[in-house]
Amino acid sequence: MKILSFLFLALFLLPTAQANDPSAAVNDLPRTVEISSNMSSLETKVRGAAVRVITAGGGHGSGSLVQYHDMQLILTAQHVADEPVGTAYRIIRGHAMGEAYLIYSNDAQDIAVLWVRVPFPNGAIRWNPSREIAPVGTEITYSGYPSFHSLMSFRGRVAGFETRRNGNVNIMLHTFGYFGCSGSTIYNSDGEIVGILWGIDNGRDGSSIPSMVWVSPIQNLNLRNALMSVCTSVPEGTFRACR
Repeated sequence: MKILSFLFLALFLLPTAQANDPSAAVNDLPRTVEISSNMSSLETKVRGAAVRVITAGGGHGSGSLVQYHDMQLILTAQHVADEPVGTAYRIIRGHAMGEAYLIYSNDAQDIAVLWVRVPFPNGAIRWNPSREIAPVGTEITYSGYPSFHSLMSFRGRVAGFETRRNGNVNIMLHTFGYFGCSGSTIYNSDGEIVGILWGIDNGRDGSSIPSMVWVSPIQNLNLRNALMSVCTSVPEGTFRACR
């Protein structure tokens, strides 16, 4: 029986100076260049919503700003934001910094949700999950922060599906992924969320296969349930998202 091995897109450690000084991490990033007109309006929006999630240990993953009614959220992978619920994470978006609080963590599905108490201006994409798991051939796009690179944007297609040992069905993409891209939100060409990127494949010899990317379907996330830790801790009527 063939046994698949996985390579988690574990947090890619930044240099010590950057790990201790988030402002240094921002200042050392390559300057943003103009976006080519070859990018669609959707790809431009997806790129504009992408963020870098900084961990306490100085590593990073990726995430995406999502607007759900009057709450700005960040979708990412659970192994990126793996501290207890309520933990604050530093967020970098372009050359701006902010803070977001972990409000939902699902280790089995590798999905986490953070709440941005002081929203970033503009850029968040309206919550719009696909109703069904994306079929084979679906065109996708995402933006993330692989390795030490600045923001990168990618295209690809749904190549198939695999079932993990815990029984969870995952979407397999033919695109590119690498350390640091974990937590990137995958969108289809209709602007619907397909899922959350969490890993790349391993070959039998242990070598990574960055063109085979693992995604947890967005159907694994019940956003109403994910908001419960916030909605039950504030006065009734505080957020329209909690109604």
